[in-house]
Amino acid sequence: MMKEEQKCEIRLSGSGGQGLILAGIILADAANLENKYVVQTQSYGPEARGGARRAEVIISNMPIHFLMVEEADIFLALTSEAYTKFKYNVKPGGMIILDEEINPKMFVTSVNPFPIIKTAREELGREIVANIVSLGVLTALSGILKPASLEEALKIRVPPHTVDLNRRAFQRGWDMGKERIKKKEVEKV
Repeated sequence: MMKEEQKCEIRLSGSGGQGLILAGIILADAANLENKYVVQTQSYGPEARGGARRAEVIISNMPIHFLMVEEADIFLALTSEAYTKFKYNVKPGGMIILDEEINPKMFVTSVNPFPIIKTAREELGREIVANIVSLGVLTALSGILKPASLEEALKIRVPPHTVDLNRRAFQRGWDMGKERIKKKEVEKV
């Protein structure tokens, strides 16, 4: 009996310094921990901070033959500039996750706004963990990876003195995503 391919193409975007390249690497590490096939790529300009950035991750149960995201199953944006620049090619039935501070007049389709940056800044005291809050939301909404795998990947990739903060950030994002699912308030494209 042939195995059916289960593949998820993910595009993460934001501005330089928000840690979305690291978030993509953590997703890839978590997929590796679950013995899945994975490809992670990234794109950024010459600026040290600012400017739109993108990380793409493809996770599959079978070998991956094309290394770029063709149609994103999940698109995450933390800034208006990143949303505008990278919103292309979201698969019908895919999901768009945005920080709630992005101007709602920009939306061309169904979106899932979350207080990602506000939560990192106000509840966790460090805006720098917005990337990990967003991973919690994405993981809860998609079910693509186990939370334990993400937490293990966090331990591998973040500085040891920040592991606890990053775990709390992931858990807070996970809780926000699960709450939205419970209320049946998840929008698909």
